[in-house]
Amino acid sequence: MCNNKPFMAAIGAAMCATALLFSATAQAQAPSPAQTASGTRLVLLGTAGGPSIKKARAQPSNALIVNGEVYVIDTGNGVARQMALAGIDAKKLRAVFITHNHSDHMADYGTLLLRAASSGLKNTVHTFGPPPLSMMNKAYMAFADWDVQLRVRDEAKPELADMVKVREIFQDGVIYQDENVKVTAFEVPHGAASPSYGYRFDTPHKSILFSGDTTKSDNLIKHAQGVDILVHEIVSVHGAEAIGERIDPGNQELVRHIVEAHTKPDEVGEVATAANVGKLVLTHFVPTGLPKFDNPQAWIDSVRQTYAGEIVVGEDLMAIE
Repeated sequence: MCNNKPFMAAIGAAMCATALLFSATAQAQAPSPAQTASGTRLVLLGTAGGPSIKKARAQPSNALIVNGEVYVIDTGNGVARQMALAGIDAKKLRAVFITHNHSDHMADYGTLLLRAASSGLKNTVHTFGPPPLSMMNKAYMAFADWDVQLRVRDEAKPELADMVKVREIFQDGVIYQDENVKVTAFEVPHGAASPSYGYRFDTPHKSILFSGDTTKSDNLIKHAQGVDILVHEIVSVHGAEAIGERIDPGNQELVRHIVEAHTKPDEVGEVATAANVGKLVLTHFVPTGLPKFDNPQAWIDSVRQTYAGEIVVGEDLMAIE
Protein backbone atom coordinates (compact mmCIF):
# COMPACT_ATOMS: atom_id res chain seq x y z
CA MET A 1 0.00 0.00 0.00
CA CYS A 2 1.08 3.63 -0.56
CA ASN A 3 1.75 5.80 2.53
CA ASN A 4 0.09 9.21 2.31
CA LYS A 5 1.20 10.69 5.67
CA PRO A 6 2.02 14.39 5.37
CA PHE A 7 5.78 14.07 5.61
CA MET A 8 5.71 11.33 2.94
CA ALA A 9 3.16 12.98 0.68
CA ALA A 10 5.47 13.76 -2.25
CA ILE A 11 7.27 10.42 -2.11
CA GLY A 12 4.01 8.55 -1.55
CA ALA A 13 2.34 10.21 -4.54
CA ALA A 14 5.27 9.30 -6.75
CA MET A 15 5.22 5.70 -5.51
CA CYS A 16 1.46 5.45 -6.09
CA ALA A 17 1.81 6.80 -9.62
CA THR A 18 4.62 4.35 -10.35
CA ALA A 19 2.62 1.43 -8.94
CA LEU A 20 -0.45 2.35 -10.97
CA LEU A 21 1.61 2.71 -14.14
CA PHE A 22 3.24 -0.67 -13.54
CA SER A 23 -0.15 -2.28 -12.92
CA ALA A 24 -1.67 -0.80 -16.09
CA THR A 25 1.36 -1.86 -18.15
CA ALA A 26 1.26 -5.38 -16.76
CA GLN A 27 -2.43 -5.65 -17.60
CA ALA A 28 -1.88 -4.36 -21.13
CA GLN A 29 0.95 -6.83 -21.73
CA ALA A 30 -0.77 -9.82 -20.13
CA PRO A 31 -1.62 -12.63 -22.56
CA SER A 32 -5.13 -12.29 -23.90
CA PRO A 33 -7.46 -15.24 -23.37
CA ALA A 34 -8.18 -15.08 -27.12
CA GLN A 35 -4.78 -16.64 -27.93
CA THR A 36 -4.58 -20.16 -26.51
CA ALA A 37 -2.02 -22.89 -27.14
CA SER A 38 -4.65 -25.61 -27.44
CA GLY A 39 -8.35 -25.91 -28.20
CA THR A 40 -10.60 -23.97 -30.54
CA ARG A 41 -11.75 -20.42 -29.91
CA LEU A 42 -13.79 -18.04 -32.04
CA VAL A 43 -13.14 -14.29 -31.83
CA LEU A 44 -15.54 -11.84 -33.47
CA LEU A 45 -13.27 -9.10 -34.74
CA GLY A 46 -15.91 -7.00 -36.50
CA THR A 47 -19.68 -7.38 -36.30
CA ALA A 48 -21.13 -4.48 -38.32
CA GLY A 49 -22.75 -4.99 -41.69
CA GLY A 50 -22.31 -2.69 -44.65
CA PRO A 51 -19.61 -0.52 -46.25
CA SER A 52 -20.38 2.86 -44.66
CA ILE A 53 -18.18 4.29 -41.88
CA LYS A 54 -19.42 3.30 -38.42
CA LYS A 55 -18.39 4.21 -34.89
CA ALA A 56 -20.29 1.52 -32.99
CA ARG A 57 -18.78 -1.61 -34.57
CA ALA A 58 -15.93 -2.65 -36.85
CA GLN A 59 -16.44 -4.08 -40.31
CA PRO A 60 -16.94 -7.83 -40.78
CA SER A 61 -14.15 -10.17 -39.73
CA ASN A 62 -13.70 -13.25 -37.57
CA ALA A 63 -10.70 -15.14 -36.25
CA LEU A 64 -10.69 -18.84 -35.50
CA ILE A 65 -7.80 -19.85 -33.26
CA VAL A 66 -7.05 -23.57 -33.26
CA ASN A 67 -4.17 -24.91 -31.20
CA GLY A 68 -2.62 -21.44 -31.26
CA GLU A 69 -2.79 -21.04 -35.05
CA VAL A 70 -4.91 -18.26 -36.58
CA TYR A 71 -7.43 -18.49 -39.42
CA VAL A 72 -9.20 -15.28 -40.47
CA ILE A 73 -12.61 -15.17 -42.12
CA ASP A 74 -13.20 -11.87 -43.98
CA THR A 75 -11.02 -8.80 -43.70
CA GLY A 76 -13.11 -5.68 -43.27
CA ASN A 77 -11.52 -2.29 -42.67
CA GLY A 78 -9.38 -2.31 -39.50
CA VAL A 79 -8.98 -6.08 -39.15
CA ALA A 80 -5.27 -5.91 -38.22
CA ARG A 81 -6.01 -3.40 -35.46
CA GLN A 82 -8.87 -5.57 -34.18
CA MET A 83 -6.55 -8.56 -34.03
CA ALA A 84 -4.10 -6.56 -31.95
CA LEU A 85 -6.86 -5.42 -29.58
CA ALA A 86 -7.96 -9.05 -29.20
CA GLY A 87 -4.42 -10.14 -28.35
CA ILE A 88 -4.09 -12.31 -31.45
CA ASP A 89 -0.54 -12.89 -32.66
CA ALA A 90 -0.26 -11.98 -36.35
CA LYS A 91 2.82 -14.22 -36.62
CA LYS A 92 0.47 -17.18 -36.17
CA LEU A 93 -1.64 -16.36 -39.25
CA ARG A 94 -2.05 -19.48 -41.39
CA ALA A 95 -4.92 -18.75 -43.79
CA VAL A 96 -7.46 -16.13 -44.84
CA PHE A 97 -10.92 -16.90 -46.22
CA ILE A 98 -12.95 -14.24 -48.07
CA THR A 99 -16.68 -14.93 -48.34
CA HIS A 100 -17.29 -12.46 -51.18
CA ASN A 101 -15.86 -9.32 -52.69
CA HIS A 102 -18.05 -6.59 -51.21
CA SER A 103 -15.64 -4.02 -49.82
CA ASP A 104 -16.75 -4.35 -46.20
CA HIS A 105 -15.59 -7.97 -46.28
CA MET A 106 -12.24 -7.59 -47.98
CA ALA A 107 -11.14 -3.93 -47.86
CA ASP A 108 -8.14 -4.76 -45.67
CA TYR A 109 -7.20 -8.11 -47.23
CA GLY A 110 -3.84 -6.81 -48.43
CA THR A 111 -3.30 -4.58 -45.41
CA LEU A 112 -3.67 -7.57 -43.06
CA LEU A 113 -1.02 -9.51 -44.97
CA LEU A 114 1.36 -6.55 -45.16
CA ARG A 115 1.03 -5.66 -41.49
CA ALA A 116 1.37 -9.29 -40.41
CA ALA A 117 4.62 -9.56 -42.38
CA SER A 118 5.81 -6.29 -40.86
CA SER A 119 5.02 -7.75 -37.42
CA GLY A 120 7.22 -10.81 -37.84
CA LEU A 121 5.15 -13.26 -39.89
CA LYS A 122 7.45 -15.51 -41.91
CA ASN A 123 5.38 -18.56 -42.91
CA THR A 124 3.27 -19.00 -46.03
CA VAL A 125 -0.31 -17.73 -45.77
CA HIS A 126 -2.96 -19.44 -47.90
CA THR A 127 -5.81 -17.20 -49.03
CA PHE A 128 -9.16 -18.27 -50.48
CA GLY A 129 -12.13 -16.53 -52.04
CA PRO A 130 -14.18 -16.13 -55.21
CA PRO A 131 -12.73 -14.53 -58.35
CA PRO A 132 -11.14 -12.10 -58.93
CA LEU A 133 -9.16 -12.70 -55.74
CA SER A 134 -5.98 -13.52 -57.67
CA MET A 135 -6.17 -10.26 -59.60
CA MET A 136 -6.90 -8.29 -56.44
CA ASN A 137 -3.98 -9.91 -54.64
CA LYS A 138 -1.66 -9.08 -57.53
CA ALA A 139 -2.92 -5.48 -57.61
CA TYR A 140 -2.29 -5.04 -53.90
CA MET A 141 1.21 -6.44 -54.19
CA ALA A 142 1.91 -3.85 -56.89
CA PHE A 143 0.41 -1.13 -54.71
CA ALA A 144 2.61 -2.08 -51.73
CA ASP A 145 5.74 -2.93 -53.72
CA TRP A 146 7.70 0.28 -53.03
CA ASP A 147 7.34 -0.18 -49.28
CA VAL A 148 7.94 -3.94 -49.40
CA GLN A 149 11.09 -3.69 -51.52
CA LEU A 150 12.54 -0.96 -49.33
CA ARG A 151 12.05 -3.10 -46.24
CA VAL A 152 13.45 -6.18 -47.97
CA ARG A 153 16.65 -4.23 -48.62
CA ASP A 154 16.77 -2.09 -45.51
CA GLU A 155 15.28 -4.38 -42.82
CA ALA A 156 15.82 -7.90 -44.19
CA LYS A 157 12.05 -8.42 -44.34
CA PRO A 158 10.67 -11.30 -46.43
CA GLU A 159 9.25 -10.78 -49.93
CA LEU A 160 5.53 -10.45 -49.25
CA ALA A 161 4.33 -11.76 -52.62
CA ASP A 162 6.25 -15.00 -52.09
CA MET A 163 4.54 -15.57 -48.74
CA VAL A 164 0.97 -15.52 -50.07
CA LYS A 165 -0.57 -18.45 -51.94
CA VAL A 166 -3.94 -17.59 -53.50
CA ARG A 167 -6.63 -20.06 -54.50
CA GLU A 168 -9.88 -18.96 -56.09
CA ILE A 169 -13.06 -20.91 -55.33
CA PHE A 170 -15.37 -22.05 -58.11
CA GLN A 171 -17.53 -24.74 -56.49
CA ASP A 172 -18.61 -26.33 -53.24
CA GLY A 173 -16.22 -28.69 -51.49
CA VAL A 174 -13.23 -29.01 -49.18
CA ILE A 175 -10.76 -26.25 -50.05
CA TYR A 176 -8.20 -26.45 -47.25
CA GLN A 177 -7.00 -28.95 -44.67
CA ASP A 178 -4.12 -29.02 -42.21
CA GLU A 179 -3.46 -30.56 -38.80
CA ASN A 180 -5.95 -28.17 -37.17
CA VAL A 181 -8.86 -27.63 -39.54
CA LYS A 182 -10.79 -28.96 -42.48
CA VAL A 183 -12.53 -26.13 -44.36
CA THR A 184 -15.50 -26.67 -46.65
CA ALA A 185 -16.78 -23.89 -48.90
CA PHE A 186 -20.38 -23.73 -50.11
CA GLU A 187 -22.14 -21.17 -52.25
CA VAL A 188 -24.83 -18.93 -50.76
CA PRO A 189 -27.22 -16.45 -52.44
CA HIS A 190 -26.31 -12.81 -51.91
CA GLY A 191 -28.11 -10.87 -54.61
CA ALA A 192 -25.89 -9.57 -57.38
CA ALA A 193 -22.72 -10.37 -55.39
CA SER A 194 -22.18 -13.72 -57.02
CA PRO A 195 -20.55 -16.00 -56.24
CA SER A 196 -20.63 -15.68 -52.48
CA TYR A 197 -19.55 -18.42 -50.10
CA GLY A 198 -19.98 -19.60 -46.56
CA TYR A 199 -17.35 -21.71 -44.80
CA ARG A 200 -17.58 -24.67 -42.44
CA PHE A 201 -14.58 -25.34 -40.19
CA ASP A 202 -14.20 -28.75 -38.58
CA THR A 203 -11.51 -28.84 -35.91
CA PRO A 204 -10.49 -31.57 -33.45
CA HIS A 205 -12.64 -29.86 -30.84
CA LYS A 206 -15.78 -28.55 -32.58
CA SER A 207 -17.43 -27.43 -35.81
CA ILE A 208 -18.13 -23.80 -36.68
CA LEU A 209 -19.92 -22.47 -39.76
CA PHE A 210 -19.81 -18.90 -41.07
CA SER A 211 -22.76 -17.87 -43.22
CA GLY A 212 -21.07 -14.97 -44.95
CA ASP A 213 -23.64 -12.59 -46.47
CA THR A 214 -26.68 -14.50 -47.61
CA THR A 215 -30.43 -14.74 -47.79
CA LYS A 216 -32.07 -17.80 -46.25
CA SER A 217 -30.16 -20.64 -47.86
CA ASP A 218 -31.00 -24.34 -48.24
CA ASN A 219 -27.39 -24.99 -49.20
CA LEU A 220 -26.24 -23.40 -45.95
CA ILE A 221 -28.71 -25.52 -43.97
CA LYS A 222 -27.35 -28.62 -45.68
CA HIS A 223 -23.74 -27.83 -44.75
CA ALA A 224 -24.61 -26.59 -41.25
CA GLN A 225 -26.23 -29.80 -40.05
CA GLY A 226 -25.30 -30.41 -36.42
CA VAL A 227 -22.56 -27.77 -36.16
CA ASP A 228 -21.59 -26.66 -32.69
CA ILE A 229 -21.65 -22.97 -33.62
CA LEU A 230 -23.43 -21.18 -36.45
CA VAL A 231 -22.22 -17.62 -37.04
CA HIS A 232 -24.97 -15.99 -39.08
CA GLU A 233 -25.66 -12.51 -40.43
CA ILE A 234 -28.92 -10.71 -39.64
CA VAL A 235 -30.91 -7.74 -40.97
CA SER A 236 -33.83 -5.69 -39.64
CA VAL A 237 -36.22 -4.59 -42.38
CA HIS A 238 -37.22 -1.45 -40.49
CA GLY A 239 -33.57 -0.86 -39.72
CA ALA A 240 -32.70 -1.08 -43.41
CA GLU A 241 -35.29 1.59 -44.11
CA ALA A 242 -33.75 3.76 -41.40
CA ILE A 243 -30.31 3.30 -42.97
CA GLY A 244 -31.66 4.47 -46.30
CA GLU A 245 -33.10 7.60 -44.74
CA ARG A 246 -29.84 8.37 -42.96
CA ILE A 247 -27.36 7.68 -45.76
CA ASP A 248 -29.24 8.40 -48.97
CA PRO A 249 -32.84 9.56 -48.53
CA GLY A 250 -35.12 8.41 -51.31
CA ASN A 251 -32.77 5.73 -52.63
CA GLN A 252 -35.12 2.78 -52.66
CA GLU A 253 -32.64 0.63 -54.55
CA LEU A 254 -30.31 0.79 -51.56
CA VAL A 255 -33.07 -0.31 -49.20
CA ARG A 256 -34.17 -3.06 -51.60
CA HIS A 257 -30.62 -4.43 -51.82
CA ILE A 258 -30.19 -4.47 -48.05
CA VAL A 259 -33.47 -6.30 -47.46
CA GLU A 260 -33.36 -8.74 -50.38
CA ALA A 261 -29.70 -9.74 -50.07
CA HIS A 262 -29.69 -10.56 -46.35
CA THR A 263 -31.49 -12.74 -43.81
CA LYS A 264 -34.32 -11.50 -41.62
CA PRO A 265 -34.48 -12.54 -37.93
CA ASP A 266 -37.27 -15.11 -38.25
CA GLU A 267 -35.44 -16.67 -41.19
CA VAL A 268 -32.17 -16.84 -39.24
CA GLY A 269 -34.06 -18.77 -36.57
CA GLU A 270 -35.54 -21.08 -39.18
CA VAL A 271 -32.07 -21.82 -40.55
CA ALA A 272 -30.65 -22.58 -37.09
CA THR A 273 -33.62 -24.82 -36.25
CA ALA A 274 -33.50 -26.72 -39.53
CA ALA A 275 -29.75 -27.30 -39.14
CA ASN A 276 -30.09 -28.33 -35.47
CA VAL A 277 -27.11 -26.20 -34.44
CA GLY A 278 -25.76 -26.13 -30.90
CA LYS A 279 -25.30 -22.36 -30.63
CA LEU A 280 -26.35 -19.44 -32.84
CA VAL A 281 -24.07 -16.39 -32.92
CA LEU A 282 -25.55 -13.29 -34.54
CA THR A 283 -23.24 -10.93 -36.41
CA HIS A 284 -23.07 -8.53 -39.38
CA PHE A 285 -25.83 -6.44 -37.83
CA VAL A 286 -27.83 -4.27 -40.20
CA PRO A 287 -28.33 -1.68 -38.98
CA THR A 288 -25.81 -0.74 -36.32
CA GLY A 289 -25.23 2.57 -34.58
CA LEU A 290 -28.92 3.42 -34.51
CA PRO A 291 -30.10 3.35 -30.86
CA LYS A 292 -33.58 2.14 -31.73
CA PHE A 293 -32.11 -1.03 -33.27
CA ASP A 294 -29.14 -1.64 -30.96
CA ASN A 295 -30.99 -3.51 -28.21
CA PRO A 296 -29.46 -7.00 -27.86
CA GLN A 297 -32.61 -8.40 -26.31
CA ALA A 298 -34.66 -7.19 -29.27
CA TRP A 299 -32.43 -9.18 -31.64
CA ILE A 300 -32.81 -12.26 -29.43
CA ASP A 301 -36.57 -11.88 -29.20
CA SER A 302 -36.91 -11.52 -32.96
CA VAL A 303 -34.99 -14.75 -33.58
CA ARG A 304 -36.56 -16.63 -30.64
CA GLN A 305 -39.84 -16.86 -32.55
CA THR A 306 -38.35 -19.61 -34.71
CA TYR A 307 -35.35 -20.94 -32.73
CA ALA A 308 -35.33 -22.33 -29.19
CA GLY A 309 -31.58 -22.90 -28.75
CA GLU A 310 -28.78 -20.73 -27.37
CA ILE A 311 -28.44 -17.30 -28.99
CA VAL A 312 -25.42 -15.03 -28.66
CA VAL A 313 -25.66 -11.41 -29.79
CA GLY A 314 -22.16 -10.80 -31.13
CA GLU A 315 -19.99 -7.87 -30.09
CA ASP A 316 -16.64 -6.75 -31.44
CA LEU A 317 -13.73 -8.63 -29.80
CA MET A 318 -16.06 -11.16 -28.16
CA ALA A 319 -14.38 -14.55 -27.66
CA ILE A 320 -16.63 -17.61 -27.87
CA GLU A 321 -15.79 -21.18 -26.88
